[in-house]
Amino acid sequence: MSTIRTARAATRTALLATAALAALTLTACEDGTGTKDEGKASASASQSASGQGSGTATPGTNSASQAGGSTKGTGTRTGKGSSGSSSGTSASGKGKGSTSSDPVICNGANTKVTAQLVSRPVNHMLLTVKNTGSKPCDLTYFPYLRFDEMQWAPGAFQESMPQSVTTLEPGASGYAGVRLSAPDGSGENGTTGHKLTVIFQGRTPRSDAGATASVALPAKGVYYDSKLTSTYWQSSATDALNW
Repeated sequence: MSTIRTARAATRTALLATAALAALTLTACEDGTGTKDEGKASASASQSASGQGSGTATPGTNSASQAGGSTKGTGTRTGKGSSGSSSGTSASGKGKGSTSSDPVICNGANTKVTAQLVSRPVNHMLLTVKNTGSKPCDLTYFPYLRFDEMQWAPGAFQESMPQSVTTLEPGASGYAGVRLSAPDGSGENGTTGHKLTVIFQGRTPRSDAGATASVALPAKGVYYDSKLTSTYWQSSATDALNW
């Protein structure tokens, strides 16, 4: 009986092994790959994984790697270009900030000053300053007027202050209107002046601008009183005679 049981067990084992082998073979046939050696399949999988890693690391074979390298290179060049351009602009700006054509201060050395009595407004005189130099010059604030040896300094109409400094190009002229005396006779200490000196101001009020200008007057002189007042320097004669 023991022998029969042993034989039956062996037969069952053989049948199970045969069925398992048949199932494996059928599966392999269905996926189209055929029967493979298990060891070879593992080696092939390992090689495939290794090949992919090598492809990523090799320059020129991975598009993502190339794109990253190209982007980095372009960024560096662009950055340097922008920096260079900015530096150039800055240098250009500095160069323009200081040029030989920057205005100087107008004074008696680079201008010619003339005086003309006008009929309107009454008791007024027009001063004209012409730039005789080779550079633009600034007429700052208002002129100080001194007739003969007078010991006081006339003021100016503050309302006549322009919005910006009057700058004269070479050959151009600026103007100031002068009220010589009060039209209603309210002025005091009236007298006749025969010599006029025009004193220019510098960049700050009442500062020295350099040479003064001696201005020719009519032979009979010019009458003035305590109401003597000038305007700020203007760019047109019309503006200068509005006060």
